[in-house]
Amino acid sequence: MQKRKYSLTHPLTVQLVSFTPSLCSFQAERTPRSERKRQDSFGMFDGYDSCSEESTSSSSSEDSEDEVPSIPASLPIIKNNGQVYTYPDGKAGMATCEMCGMVGVRDAFYSKTKRFCSVSCSRSYSSNSKKASIMARLQGKPPTKKAKVLQKQPLMAKLAAYAQYQASQQQQNLAKSKAVPVECFDWGRYICSNNLVGAPVSCFKHVPMGMCWGDLAEGVRVEVLNSDTNLSTKVYWIAGIVKLAGFKALLRYEGFDNDTIRDFWCNLCVPEIHPVGWCASSGKPLVPPKSIQNKYSNWKAFLVKRLTGAKTLPPDFAAKVHENMQFPFKKLMRVEVVDKTHLCRTRVALVEQVIGGRLRLVYEESSDDFWCHMYSPLIHAIGWSRSIGHRFKRSDVSKKIDGQVDAPAPLFAKVKDVDQSGEWFKDGMKLEAIDPLNLSAICVATVRKVLADGYLMIAIDGSEAADGSDWFCYHSTSPSIFPAGFCGINNIELTPPRGYTKLPFKWFDYLRETSSIAAPVKLFNKDVPNHGFRQGMKLEAVDLMDPRLVCVATVTRIVHRLLRIHFDGWEDEYDQWVDCQSPDLYPVGWCQLTGYQLQPPAAQSEIKEIPPAVPKQKKKAQQYKGQKKKSLLRLKEEPAEVDEFTFSQGISDQESNGSGSYYIKQEP
Repeated sequence: MQKRKYSLTHPLTVQLVSFTPSLCSFQAERTPRSERKRQDSFGMFDGYDSCSEESTSSSSSEDSEDEVPSIPASLPIIKNNGQVYTYPDGKAGMATCEMCGMVGVRDAFYSKTKRFCSVSCSRSYSSNSKKASIMARLQGKPPTKKAKVLQKQPLMAKLAAYAQYQASQQQQNLAKSKAVPVECFDWGRYICSNNLVGAPVSCFKHVPMGMCWGDLAEGVRVEVLNSDTNLSTKVYWIAGIVKLAGFKALLRYEGFDNDTIRDFWCNLCVPEIHPVGWCASSGKPLVPPKSIQNKYSNWKAFLVKRLTGAKTLPPDFAAKVHENMQFPFKKLMRVEVVDKTHLCRTRVALVEQVIGGRLRLVYEESSDDFWCHMYSPLIHAIGWSRSIGHRFKRSDVSKKIDGQVDAPAPLFAKVKDVDQSGEWFKDGMKLEAIDPLNLSAICVATVRKVLADGYLMIAIDGSEAADGSDWFCYHSTSPSIFPAGFCGINNIELTPPRGYTKLPFKWFDYLRETSSIAAPVKLFNKDVPNHGFRQGMKLEAVDLMDPRLVCVATVTRIVHRLLRIHFDGWEDEYDQWVDCQSPDLYPVGWCQLTGYQLQPPAAQSEIKEIPPAVPKQKKKAQQYKGQKKKSLLRLKEEPAEVDEFTFSQGISDQESNGSGSYYIKQEP
């Protein structure tokens, strides 16, 4: 593949040379002194070198007369060849150009006497009429007609200020339009204070930028707003990524070296983050932080040296973020979704809200809602239940409301095609399955009904209802079902059937006692993708017992493709087993990016209403643990209310790089 890279040429003007799909490398290239144009008041003069692009065009009086919204006259503006840059006060203070009246840093002015802001102003000063008019204005006398024209702000200054005003207005409107409260949990402080590690964005293929995150890592340079300044206008500076946790990055301004005093956390997908070179192409000022403004005498040379060979964001990074934040599901689309009060059936629901790919569904003929991701295995296209033979609750609604439309089938997650013509699952076969009513437990289970297209109705042994109302549907490739013996070989505690007293539980004894057979190992999904998760990684995870909640969580154990998710601040009994490709796992910063509310760890939330916790007791092995799970929020709000039902989440498997150990240990 042909590559492009960026070359930094003096004065750090970024020029496109070749293309790299992910990040761009930089190489410094110095121009011979004889070929350089003299730097006037613009940019990083000796002591304050600019990193913005030098323009070769000169400003004209016609541009000055264009009618554009003006900027405050009090702002220190430095003009050079039609470009406008803003800088803090220099050592020798500010100066006023005797030709055009522009105010700027004195050391940046042209000539030894520092009377003019540029060569053009110096040459134009010879005009006696202009000289008289300008001097009269500077002395407070009524300006002449020509002086009034010169008094106007340059066109570029007005355009820059107007663009900045529009951007600020758009940000304010966006903030007002958000219906979900802004995230209040401070991920940065939480990670730094405990020296934690966040799961990389590349682990989450279903989130925005999950498929195009590339090799974005520590050391990448970006251009960001400079918060260490006294200026009233927005100025920028270059910062490097010190630590990366999901979408969040710990940034440090160039020039601070190992000093962490000005380090700050920022979401890399917000509009304020730009690749190096953005300021040059956009005419924005690069200004060193005031804390270190006197650290180097030549900032331009410093940046050329530091950025040589460094990486930055791809030039289309912001466009990709915007594209990835568009979701196909729209309000009033109709879907089939599991009935949370009767797991064995589905019913029609309407999409009421879409946030970051998560859907708030409202059941037809009901005010009850249900949250899930658009790639969840719990939702399907209209007609899915009939096509596979799944139980379905019919609606009495005979006429659709205006605007309602059936969600197109291609929008839903695809499952792997299976061949059911040969050896296949049969009714009564035994297996191990994650209990959808207690996601911390893997239980002894039975195939109760074989549906079409590889779907199975499964029940937890010892606790199923006589009418089968608590059966639940898993696809045969689901990562939530396992062959008999899976827990034994992987040192996971298997929950035996309720009332089963012959402990410790042994599969061979149980199969003999129940006159049943175990489902063949070869029928299960043994693919293990290279998911990238590691034990101890932080992330944001859905509490599947109350799927409207997204909480601060930790990966505490990894068994092949199975992850044990612990909700920070809560007891281990609230842990959940989920698949590594579950659409209900998100990287750090996902809630902030999408505007979804993040639930902080229990220790940091208001938990005064929670009854005193019962002292922990040593758990007895092999005790029944099914159907007792309560949602984290419901524990705080309604401790006595009956749980609502939901499924565990998992999606069809993708390409893998290995396989798990699935077999039954042979016993005498």
